[in-house]
Amino acid sequence: MPSPAALRTRRVIAAILLPLVLAAAVGMALTWPHGEPSTARQISDVAIDYPTATVTGTSVEQCQGTVEDRLPDGTIPDEVACLRVHATVTSGPEQGRDVQVWATASTTADQVPAGTRILVEHYPATGSDDEVWAWHDYDRTLPLVSIALVFALAIILVARGRGLRALVGLLIAFAVIGVYVLPALVRGENPVVVALSASTLIMAVVLYLAHGLSLRTSAALLGTLAGLAATTGLGILGAEWARLSGVSSEDSYRLAQLLGESGATSLRGLFLCGLVLAGLGVLNDVTITQASAVWELRAVSPAATRGELFRGGMRIGRDHIASTVYTIAFAYTGAALPVLLLLELYGLPLGPTLTSGEFAEEIVRTMVSSIGLVLAIPLTTGIAALVVTRAGAAPARHAAPDTHAHAHVHAVTAADAAEPLHPPK
Repeated sequence: MPSPAALRTRRVIAAILLPLVLAAAVGMALTWPHGEPSTARQISDVAIDYPTATVTGTSVEQCQGTVEDRLPDGTIPDEVACLRVHATVTSGPEQGRDVQVWATASTTADQVPAGTRILVEHYPATGSDDEVWAWHDYDRTLPLVSIALVFALAIILVARGRGLRALVGLLIAFAVIGVYVLPALVRGENPVVVALSASTLIMAVVLYLAHGLSLRTSAALLGTLAGLAATTGLGILGAEWARLSGVSSEDSYRLAQLLGESGATSLRGLFLCGLVLAGLGVLNDVTITQASAVWELRAVSPAATRGELFRGGMRIGRDHIASTVYTIAFAYTGAALPVLLLLELYGLPLGPTLTSGEFAEEIVRTMVSSIGLVLAIPLTTGIAALVVTRAGAAPARHAAPDTHAHAHVHAVTAADAAEPLHPPK
Protein backbone atom coordinates (compact mmCIF):
# COMPACT_ATOMS: atom_id res chain seq x y z
CA MET A 1 0.00 0.00 0.00
CA PRO A 2 1.59 3.34 -1.02
CA SER A 3 2.27 5.80 1.78
CA PRO A 4 0.20 9.01 2.05
CA ALA A 5 3.27 10.98 0.89
CA ALA A 6 3.60 8.80 -2.19
CA LEU A 7 -0.11 9.18 -2.97
CA ARG A 8 0.12 12.97 -2.68
CA THR A 9 3.18 12.99 -4.92
CA ARG A 10 1.38 10.89 -7.52
CA ARG A 11 -1.52 13.32 -7.55
CA VAL A 12 0.83 16.27 -8.09
CA ILE A 13 2.65 14.47 -10.92
CA ALA A 14 -0.67 13.51 -12.52
CA ALA A 15 -1.87 17.12 -12.24
CA ILE A 16 1.19 18.22 -14.23
CA LEU A 17 1.47 15.40 -16.76
CA LEU A 18 -2.19 14.87 -17.65
CA PRO A 19 -2.77 18.44 -18.94
CA LEU A 20 0.41 18.20 -21.02
CA VAL A 21 -0.60 14.89 -22.56
CA LEU A 22 -4.15 16.17 -23.07
CA ALA A 23 -2.81 19.29 -24.80
CA ALA A 24 -0.72 17.06 -27.09
CA ALA A 25 -3.81 14.96 -27.89
CA VAL A 26 -5.81 18.11 -28.69
CA GLY A 27 -2.97 19.40 -30.85
CA MET A 28 -2.90 16.10 -32.73
CA ALA A 29 -6.66 16.18 -33.20
CA LEU A 30 -6.58 19.74 -34.55
CA THR A 31 -3.76 18.97 -36.97
CA TRP A 32 -4.89 15.46 -37.92
CA PRO A 33 -4.53 15.03 -41.72
CA HIS A 34 -7.84 14.76 -43.53
CA GLY A 35 -8.97 15.28 -47.10
CA GLU A 36 -6.67 15.87 -50.02
CA PRO A 37 -3.60 18.16 -49.83
CA SER A 38 -4.72 21.65 -50.80
CA THR A 39 -1.40 23.12 -51.89
CA ALA A 40 0.90 20.19 -52.52
CA ARG A 41 1.53 19.38 -56.15
CA GLN A 42 0.29 15.96 -57.14
CA ILE A 43 2.77 13.65 -58.81
CA SER A 44 1.20 12.29 -61.96
CA ASP A 45 0.24 8.65 -61.73
CA VAL A 46 2.24 6.37 -63.97
CA ALA A 47 1.31 2.73 -64.41
CA ILE A 48 4.42 1.08 -63.03
CA ASP A 49 5.10 -2.18 -61.18
CA TYR A 50 8.15 -3.22 -59.16
CA PRO A 51 8.30 -7.03 -59.46
CA THR A 52 11.20 -9.10 -58.18
CA ALA A 53 13.38 -11.04 -60.60
CA THR A 54 16.21 -13.56 -60.49
CA VAL A 55 19.33 -12.94 -62.60
CA THR A 56 20.07 -15.68 -65.14
CA GLY A 57 23.09 -14.08 -66.80
CA THR A 58 24.83 -10.88 -67.92
CA SER A 59 26.51 -9.50 -71.04
CA VAL A 60 28.66 -6.42 -71.69
CA GLU A 61 27.66 -4.26 -74.67
CA GLN A 62 28.44 -0.80 -75.99
CA CYS A 63 25.82 1.85 -75.39
CA GLN A 64 25.47 5.62 -75.49
CA GLY A 65 27.07 7.55 -72.62
CA THR A 66 24.87 9.37 -70.12
CA VAL A 67 25.40 11.83 -67.26
CA GLU A 68 26.23 8.85 -65.03
CA ASP A 69 29.33 8.29 -67.19
CA ARG A 70 30.63 11.87 -66.91
CA LEU A 71 34.44 12.00 -66.85
CA PRO A 72 36.50 14.04 -64.33
CA ASP A 73 36.98 16.77 -66.96
CA GLY A 74 33.20 17.13 -67.28
CA THR A 75 32.77 15.51 -70.70
CA ILE A 76 30.43 12.63 -71.45
CA PRO A 77 31.86 9.90 -73.73
CA ASP A 78 29.86 8.96 -76.83
CA GLU A 79 30.00 5.24 -76.07
CA VAL A 80 30.68 3.26 -72.90
CA ALA A 81 30.63 -0.38 -71.86
CA CYS A 82 27.21 -1.17 -70.37
CA LEU A 83 26.05 -4.22 -68.47
CA ARG A 84 22.90 -5.92 -69.73
CA VAL A 85 21.25 -8.13 -67.11
CA HIS A 86 19.12 -11.12 -68.13
CA ALA A 87 16.55 -12.09 -65.51
CA THR A 88 13.35 -14.05 -64.91
CA VAL A 89 10.46 -12.23 -63.22
CA THR A 90 9.46 -14.01 -59.99
CA SER A 91 6.47 -11.98 -58.76
CA GLY A 92 3.46 -10.10 -60.06
CA PRO A 93 1.31 -10.72 -63.12
CA GLU A 94 4.40 -11.12 -65.35
CA GLN A 95 5.86 -13.93 -63.22
CA GLY A 96 7.93 -16.39 -65.23
CA ARG A 97 8.71 -13.95 -68.02
CA ASP A 98 12.33 -13.47 -69.19
CA VAL A 99 13.40 -9.82 -69.41
CA GLN A 100 16.54 -7.81 -70.09
CA VAL A 101 17.49 -4.58 -68.33
CA TRP A 102 20.48 -2.23 -68.28
CA ALA A 103 22.24 -2.12 -64.91
CA THR A 104 23.39 1.17 -63.39
CA ALA A 105 26.76 2.53 -64.48
CA SER A 106 28.59 1.48 -61.30
CA THR A 107 27.36 -2.14 -61.41
CA THR A 108 29.76 -4.83 -62.62
CA ALA A 109 29.11 -8.39 -63.78
CA ASP A 110 30.63 -9.96 -60.67
CA GLN A 111 28.14 -8.02 -58.51
CA VAL A 112 25.14 -9.67 -60.19
CA PRO A 113 25.99 -13.35 -60.67
CA ALA A 114 23.31 -15.82 -61.72
CA GLY A 115 20.80 -16.30 -58.92
CA THR A 116 20.97 -12.71 -57.63
CA ARG A 117 17.56 -11.32 -56.67
CA ILE A 118 16.82 -7.85 -58.04
CA LEU A 119 13.93 -5.42 -58.37
CA VAL A 120 12.91 -4.25 -61.84
CA GLU A 121 10.57 -1.54 -63.08
CA HIS A 122 7.81 -2.51 -65.50
CA TYR A 123 6.12 0.21 -67.55
CA PRO A 124 3.21 -1.40 -69.44
CA ALA A 125 2.61 -0.41 -73.05
CA THR A 126 0.23 2.48 -73.71
CA GLY A 127 -1.38 3.85 -76.82
CA SER A 128 1.70 5.96 -77.59
CA ASP A 129 4.57 4.16 -75.83
CA ASP A 130 5.98 0.65 -75.95
CA GLU A 131 6.43 -1.57 -72.92
CA VAL A 132 9.63 -0.84 -70.95
CA TRP A 133 11.59 -2.89 -68.41
CA ALA A 134 14.29 -1.14 -66.34
CA TRP A 135 16.68 -1.88 -63.51
CA HIS A 136 15.49 -0.59 -60.14
CA ASP A 137 17.71 -2.01 -57.40
CA TYR A 138 18.81 -5.14 -55.60
CA ASP A 139 16.13 -7.03 -53.70
CA ARG A 140 17.31 -6.58 -50.11
CA THR A 141 14.24 -8.01 -48.39
CA LEU A 142 15.94 -11.13 -47.03
CA PRO A 143 19.06 -9.48 -45.51
CA LEU A 144 17.10 -6.58 -44.05
CA VAL A 145 14.45 -8.80 -42.49
CA SER A 146 17.15 -11.11 -41.14
CA ILE A 147 19.07 -8.23 -39.56
CA ALA A 148 15.86 -6.86 -38.05
CA LEU A 149 15.04 -10.27 -36.55
CA VAL A 150 18.55 -10.57 -35.08
CA PHE A 151 18.18 -7.05 -33.65
CA ALA A 152 14.84 -7.93 -32.04
CA LEU A 153 16.12 -11.28 -30.77
CA ALA A 154 19.22 -9.70 -29.19
CA ILE A 155 17.11 -7.09 -27.39
CA ILE A 156 14.61 -9.66 -26.12
CA LEU A 157 17.29 -12.11 -24.97
CA VAL A 158 19.20 -9.44 -23.05
CA ALA A 159 16.37 -7.21 -21.79
CA ARG A 160 13.64 -9.89 -21.79
CA GLY A 161 10.14 -8.55 -21.16
CA ARG A 162 11.26 -4.95 -20.97
CA GLY A 163 13.08 -5.30 -24.29
CA LEU A 164 9.95 -6.74 -25.91
CA ARG A 165 7.87 -3.85 -24.60
CA ALA A 166 10.47 -1.40 -25.90
CA LEU A 167 10.19 -2.94 -29.38
CA VAL A 168 6.41 -2.63 -29.24
CA GLY A 169 6.84 1.02 -28.26
CA LEU A 170 9.19 1.54 -31.19
CA LEU A 171 6.60 0.12 -33.58
CA ILE A 172 3.96 2.42 -32.10
CA ALA A 173 6.27 5.41 -32.53
CA PHE A 174 6.91 4.66 -36.19
CA ALA A 175 3.18 4.10 -36.72
CA VAL A 176 2.46 7.59 -35.31
CA ILE A 177 5.09 9.10 -37.62
CA GLY A 178 3.75 7.25 -40.67
CA VAL A 179 0.04 7.72 -40.00
CA TYR A 180 0.06 11.22 -38.51
CA VAL A 181 3.31 13.18 -38.79
CA LEU A 182 4.16 12.71 -42.47
CA PRO A 183 0.60 13.15 -43.83
CA ALA A 184 0.09 16.22 -41.61
CA LEU A 185 3.29 17.81 -42.92
CA VAL A 186 2.25 17.12 -46.53
CA ARG A 187 -1.06 18.85 -45.86
CA GLY A 188 0.66 21.97 -44.57
CA GLU A 189 -0.13 21.69 -40.85
CA ASN A 190 2.09 23.63 -38.43
CA PRO A 191 5.28 21.51 -38.21
CA VAL A 192 6.17 22.60 -34.67
CA VAL A 193 2.72 21.74 -33.34
CA VAL A 194 2.82 18.42 -35.18
CA ALA A 195 6.29 17.58 -33.83
CA LEU A 196 5.52 18.51 -30.21
CA SER A 197 2.14 16.75 -30.19
CA ALA A 198 3.53 13.55 -31.69
CA SER A 199 6.68 13.61 -29.55
CA THR A 200 4.78 14.09 -26.29
CA LEU A 201 2.37 11.24 -26.97
CA ILE A 202 5.12 8.96 -28.27
CA MET A 203 7.26 9.53 -25.19
CA ALA A 204 4.33 9.00 -22.82
CA VAL A 205 3.45 5.70 -24.49
CA VAL A 206 6.95 4.27 -24.93
CA LEU A 207 8.26 5.27 -21.49
CA TYR A 208 5.35 3.82 -19.55
CA LEU A 209 5.20 0.78 -21.81
CA ALA A 210 8.90 -0.05 -21.44
CA HIS A 211 9.44 1.00 -17.82
CA GLY A 212 6.03 0.65 -16.21
CA LEU A 213 3.70 3.05 -14.40
CA SER A 214 5.78 4.50 -11.57
CA LEU A 215 6.96 7.76 -10.09
CA ARG A 216 10.42 7.02 -11.49
CA THR A 217 9.05 6.83 -15.06
CA SER A 218 6.88 9.92 -14.50
CA ALA A 219 9.93 11.89 -13.34
CA ALA A 220 11.81 10.78 -16.46
CA LEU A 221 8.84 11.78 -18.65
CA LEU A 222 8.73 15.24 -17.06
CA GLY A 223 12.45 15.65 -17.70
CA THR A 224 12.00 14.49 -21.31
CA LEU A 225 9.19 16.97 -21.95
CA ALA A 226 11.24 19.76 -20.38
CA GLY A 227 14.15 18.83 -22.66
CA LEU A 228 11.86 18.79 -25.70
CA ALA A 229 10.53 22.24 -24.82
CA ALA A 230 14.08 23.58 -24.44
CA THR A 231 15.17 21.98 -27.72
CA THR A 232 12.19 23.41 -29.59
CA GLY A 233 12.66 26.91 -28.21
CA LEU A 234 16.38 26.93 -28.93
CA GLY A 235 15.74 25.51 -32.39
CA ILE A 236 13.33 28.32 -33.24
CA LEU A 237 15.79 30.94 -32.00
CA GLY A 238 18.73 29.29 -33.76
CA ALA A 239 16.92 28.98 -37.09
CA GLU A 240 15.83 32.61 -36.92
CA TRP A 241 19.21 33.94 -35.84
CA ALA A 242 21.18 31.93 -38.40
CA ARG A 243 18.59 32.78 -41.09
CA LEU A 244 18.03 29.15 -42.02
CA SER A 245 15.46 28.85 -44.80
CA GLY A 246 15.47 25.07 -45.03
CA VAL A 247 16.21 25.26 -48.76
CA SER A 248 19.85 24.20 -48.93
CA SER A 249 20.09 21.19 -51.23
CA GLU A 250 18.67 19.79 -54.45
CA ASP A 251 16.33 17.53 -52.47
CA SER A 252 14.95 20.44 -50.46
CA TYR A 253 14.37 22.45 -53.66
CA ARG A 254 12.48 19.50 -55.11
CA LEU A 255 10.47 19.15 -51.90
CA ALA A 256 9.57 22.84 -51.99
CA GLN A 257 8.28 22.41 -55.55
CA LEU A 258 6.17 19.39 -54.62
CA LEU A 259 4.71 21.15 -51.58
CA GLY A 260 3.38 23.84 -53.91
CA GLU A 261 2.51 27.29 -52.62
CA SER A 262 3.46 26.52 -49.03
CA GLY A 263 6.79 24.92 -49.91
CA ALA A 264 9.12 27.88 -49.47
CA THR A 265 7.63 28.82 -46.10
CA SER A 266 7.22 25.26 -44.83
CA LEU A 267 10.81 24.08 -45.07
CA ARG A 268 12.00 25.98 -41.99
CA GLY A 269 9.17 24.39 -40.05
CA LEU A 270 10.16 21.01 -41.43
CA PHE A 271 13.71 21.62 -40.22
CA LEU A 272 12.39 22.33 -36.71
CA CYS A 273 10.13 19.28 -36.84
CA GLY A 274 13.08 17.08 -37.76
CA LEU A 275 15.18 18.64 -35.02
CA VAL A 276 12.57 17.78 -32.36
CA LEU A 277 12.07 14.22 -33.59
CA ALA A 278 15.81 13.63 -33.85
CA GLY A 279 16.28 14.39 -30.16
CA LEU A 280 13.66 11.96 -28.86
CA GLY A 281 15.81 8.86 -28.55
CA VAL A 282 18.75 10.54 -26.83
CA LEU A 283 16.51 12.47 -24.44
CA ASN A 284 14.71 9.27 -23.51
CA ASP A 285 18.05 7.61 -22.80
CA VAL A 286 19.46 10.29 -20.51
CA THR A 287 16.27 11.06 -18.62
CA ILE A 288 15.57 7.42 -17.74
CA THR A 289 19.21 7.00 -16.70
CA GLN A 290 19.13 10.06 -14.46
CA ALA A 291 15.82 9.16 -12.82
CA SER A 292 17.02 5.61 -12.16
CA ALA A 293 20.31 6.91 -10.76
CA VAL A 294 18.52 9.14 -8.26
CA TRP A 295 16.22 6.30 -7.20
CA GLU A 296 19.17 3.97 -6.66
CA LEU A 297 21.01 6.60 -4.64
CA ARG A 298 17.91 7.00 -2.50
CA ALA A 299 17.69 3.22 -2.08
CA VAL A 300 21.25 2.91 -0.75
CA SER A 301 21.03 6.05 1.39
CA PRO A 302 17.44 6.68 2.56
CA ALA A 303 18.56 9.55 4.80
CA ALA A 304 20.15 11.51 1.95
CA THR A 305 18.85 15.03 1.51
CA ARG A 306 17.44 16.37 -1.73
CA GLY A 307 20.62 18.34 -2.40
CA GLU A 308 22.81 15.30 -1.81
CA LEU A 309 20.72 13.22 -4.20
CA PHE A 310 20.93 15.95 -6.82
CA ARG A 311 24.70 16.25 -6.51
CA GLY A 312 25.14 12.47 -6.61
CA GLY A 313 22.91 12.17 -9.66
CA MET A 314 24.73 14.99 -11.44
CA ARG A 315 28.08 13.23 -11.00
CA ILE A 316 26.59 10.41 -13.05
CA GLY A 317 24.95 12.89 -15.42
CA ARG A 318 28.22 14.66 -16.20
CA ASP A 319 29.73 11.39 -17.38
CA HIS A 320 26.63 10.80 -19.48
CA ILE A 321 26.87 14.27 -21.01
CA ALA A 322 30.47 13.74 -22.05
CA SER A 323 29.69 10.48 -23.86
CA THR A 324 26.31 11.42 -25.36
CA VAL A 325 27.50 14.69 -26.90
CA TYR A 326 30.08 12.64 -28.80
CA THR A 327 27.29 10.32 -29.92
CA ILE A 328 25.25 13.15 -31.42
CA ALA A 329 28.22 14.88 -33.07
CA PHE A 330 29.67 11.75 -34.63
CA ALA A 331 26.24 10.53 -35.76
CA TYR A 332 25.76 13.71 -37.79
CA THR A 333 29.36 13.60 -39.00
CA GLY A 334 28.93 10.05 -40.24
CA ALA A 335 25.74 10.98 -42.09
CA ALA A 336 27.48 13.95 -43.73
CA LEU A 337 30.67 12.05 -44.62
CA PRO A 338 30.04 11.99 -48.41
CA VAL A 339 29.57 15.77 -48.40
CA LEU A 340 32.71 16.25 -46.29
CA LEU A 341 34.65 14.10 -48.76
CA LEU A 342 33.45 16.25 -51.66
CA LEU A 343 34.68 19.34 -49.81
CA GLU A 344 38.06 17.68 -49.39
CA LEU A 345 38.26 16.84 -53.09
CA TYR A 346 37.12 20.27 -54.28
CA GLY A 347 39.41 22.07 -51.82
CA LEU A 348 36.76 24.64 -50.89
CA PRO A 349 37.57 27.19 -48.16
CA LEU A 350 36.49 25.93 -44.75
CA GLY A 351 34.92 29.09 -43.33
CA PRO A 352 32.43 29.95 -46.10
CA THR A 353 31.62 26.25 -46.54
CA LEU A 354 30.72 25.67 -42.88
CA THR A 355 28.52 28.77 -42.84
CA SER A 356 26.65 27.76 -46.01
CA GLY A 357 23.00 26.79 -45.64
CA GLU A 358 23.44 23.02 -45.81
CA PHE A 359 26.22 22.89 -43.21
CA ALA A 360 24.67 25.60 -41.05
CA GLU A 361 21.54 23.47 -40.69
CA GLU A 362 23.54 20.49 -39.48
CA ILE A 363 25.60 22.62 -37.10
CA VAL A 364 22.50 24.24 -35.59
CA ARG A 365 20.78 20.86 -35.36
CA THR A 366 23.78 19.31 -33.59
CA MET A 367 24.33 22.22 -31.21
CA VAL A 368 20.67 22.68 -30.32
CA SER A 369 20.14 18.95 -29.75
CA SER A 370 23.24 18.87 -27.54
CA ILE A 371 22.13 21.91 -25.52
CA GLY A 372 18.67 20.38 -25.04
CA LEU A 373 20.32 17.16 -23.92
CA VAL A 374 22.62 18.95 -21.47
CA LEU A 375 19.73 20.93 -19.98
CA ALA A 376 17.55 17.82 -19.68
CA ILE A 377 20.04 16.13 -17.35
CA PRO A 378 19.96 18.65 -14.44
CA LEU A 379 16.23 19.19 -15.00
CA THR A 380 15.50 15.46 -14.76
CA THR A 381 17.87 15.00 -11.84
CA GLY A 382 16.24 17.84 -9.93
CA ILE A 383 12.73 16.55 -10.68
CA ALA A 384 13.69 13.01 -9.66
CA ALA A 385 15.32 14.20 -6.42
CA LEU A 386 12.22 16.25 -5.58
CA VAL A 387 9.80 13.41 -6.38
CA VAL A 388 11.71 10.64 -4.57
CA THR A 389 12.12 12.67 -1.39
CA ARG A 390 8.47 13.73 -1.36
CA ALA A 391 7.36 10.13 -1.93
CA GLY A 392 9.52 8.69 0.86
CA ALA A 393 12.38 6.19 0.78
CA ALA A 394 12.44 3.95 -2.26
CA PRO A 395 13.16 0.23 -1.91
CA ALA A 396 16.15 -1.29 -3.66
CA ARG A 397 14.80 -2.25 -7.08
CA HIS A 398 17.02 -5.33 -7.36
CA ALA A 399 16.07 -6.86 -3.99
CA ALA A 400 15.12 -10.52 -4.36
CA PRO A 401 13.01 -12.72 -2.09
CA ASP A 402 15.68 -15.37 -1.50
CA THR A 403 17.77 -15.05 1.68
CA HIS A 404 21.17 -14.73 -0.01
CA ALA A 405 20.13 -11.95 -2.36
CA HIS A 406 18.24 -10.16 0.42
CA ALA A 407 21.27 -10.18 2.69
CA HIS A 408 23.47 -9.04 -0.17
CA VAL A 409 21.27 -6.03 -0.89
CA HIS A 410 21.25 -4.95 2.73
CA ALA A 411 25.00 -5.43 3.00
CA VAL A 412 25.55 -3.22 -0.02
CA THR A 413 23.02 -0.68 1.23
CA ALA A 414 24.69 -0.45 4.62
CA ALA A 415 28.15 -0.12 3.15
CA ASP A 416 27.14 2.47 0.60
CA ALA A 417 25.04 4.43 3.06
CA ALA A 418 28.16 4.87 5.20
CA GLU A 419 29.75 6.80 2.36
CA PRO A 420 28.61 10.39 1.84
CA LEU A 421 26.93 11.20 -1.49
CA HIS A 422 28.97 14.36 -1.76
CA PRO A 423 32.72 14.21 -2.32
CA PRO A 424 34.96 14.78 0.70
CA LYS A 425 36.37 18.23 1.13
